[in-house]
Amino acid sequence: MAEIQEPVIVLAGSVHSSYLALQALLRHRMRVAGVLGLSPAQSADVSGYTRLDALARDAGVPYSDFEDLNAPAAVETVRGWAPDVFFIVGLSQMVKKELLAIPRLGCVGYHPTRLPEGRGRAPVAWMALEGRSGASTFFVMNERADAGPILAQEAFPVSEKDYSADVERKLEAALIAALDRWLPRLKMGEWQAVAQDDTKATYYGKRSPEDGAIRWDWPAGKIEALVRAASRPYPGAFTFVEGRKMIVWRAEAETGLPYRGVTGRTLHHDASKGWLVQTGEGLLWLADVEFEAGAGQAAPKLRIGTMLGFHPENELFALRNRVSALEARIAELEKTLPRKKS
Repeated sequence: MAEIQEPVIVLAGSVHSSYLALQALLRHRMRVAGVLGLSPAQSADVSGYTRLDALARDAGVPYSDFEDLNAPAAVETVRGWAPDVFFIVGLSQMVKKELLAIPRLGCVGYHPTRLPEGRGRAPVAWMALEGRSGASTFFVMNERADAGPILAQEAFPVSEKDYSADVERKLEAALIAALDRWLPRLKMGEWQAVAQDDTKATYYGKRSPEDGAIRWDWPAGKIEALVRAASRPYPGAFTFVEGRKMIVWRAEAETGLPYRGVTGRTLHHDASKGWLVQTGEGLLWLADVEFEAGAGQAAPKLRIGTMLGFHPENELFALRNRVSALEARIAELEKTLPRKKS
């Protein structure tokens, strides 16, 4: 354990957890020398993007926007603030060696899993998908993702019925608790980090919006888990109706009703529960659905018997018929063209 004077702190971030971390630093009257926030120009692909400028300036803390935290301008801004500790919370950009070397004590990262378990990408979605509990973890950053020594860790439960938004609420409460427990010690000059056990490390891979595609031949429980993981604040699990994308925001497996139907077809409608669909194994209620906006096109109407998703053989057969019809039409048009003289 190193004993230090009250450290000078800089924070960078782009989402609500970044905002909560800054609030905690200010609430504990830490020596915050500056704040960097992701520029709106880079916010399009950031789920839950949050501005930090007003909070910083209201507290009299210098603020600067950045697009790339590793760009020379951002690096020099951080260097000019001369931090002892650089908090980087809620930012997906990798932090390179030059930036890692600036703070006297180190860069502090944040990850919402029980590190060393769950290193990597999209942890909230993965935890919701698996119903796996997490922990708001602050750690000393190094050149390996989520692998540095742990400074504070506050566990939170995740149930098999939690949606991604539920997981986010729980991790944010745990984040505040972790900082409220750790920051007073940091303010008094304590810097104690415990190395992770790499032999226990597990890793999450990247998730993309395309991974929300529903396979109706899956069991109902697996589709329900996908809906929970892909739901707000993420783009949502989805299927197709008459060629139009339909997002499924909420779903629940049904175990009591004596229905049986063709996989992917709607079987029943209930005003409170939604649409009942046959899956590859079991039944699933679609409780909250929304059609993606179409240019000047009315959304399809769900009815009992509507077939969800794409079915390759049917689609290929329909496409073949369309091609045959086009070929026949072309042949008819060719007959009307003037013949070339030999």
